[in-house]
Amino acid sequence: MLTDESDLQVLTALRQGDTNALGIIYDRYGTAVYRLALRMLANPTEAEDLTQEVFLAFWRGVDKYQPDRGILVVFLLTITRSRALNRLKQQGSQQNLSQRVGNYLPRIEGNPGMESVTLTELRERMSLALQELPTTQKQVLEMGYYQGKSQAEIAQELELPLGTVKTRSRQGLLKLRQFLQDLVE
Repeated sequence: MLTDESDLQVLTALRQGDTNALGIIYDRYGTAVYRLALRMLANPTEAEDLTQEVFLAFWRGVDKYQPDRGILVVFLLTITRSRALNRLKQQGSQQNLSQRVGNYLPRIEGNPGMESVTLTELRERMSLALQELPTTQKQVLEMGYYQGKSQAEIAQELELPLGTVKTRSRQGLLKLRQFLQDLVE
């Protein structure tokens, strides 16, 4: 029975396709990963999501872990810390983006209904502008901004060079800026 085996033996079973092995690793280290995520993100829902993300990433990239370079729990906690920092950085970027967009929107005093119409129109314009982008640029931007993935994560997931992801992102942002130019003038 795998539950009584060492991490190395469970890891070997996981690499051979035994999905029960992932459950055993989760049972052993899920609480530690969750606690670190919760401490860093200060949000139970975000911590749960991050915990799932860490174990999914570990399962997909199980060959990246080399037992001779450290113990498994440290490896998992390192992934957790890195992804939590990425999320915190992204949250800060989203707040900054919202503030920048808010600075460009006209303020409509005394009529909150008009302000929501403006935001609805902005969302619609943004959606239409995204549809105008080439699929490759749109995909990179949506993964980065809506899914919160870093450019390195996008490159890995799409199996593209990092430079290609950066180029597509920059070109897409420049085209969006052109499409939405009248909103920022």
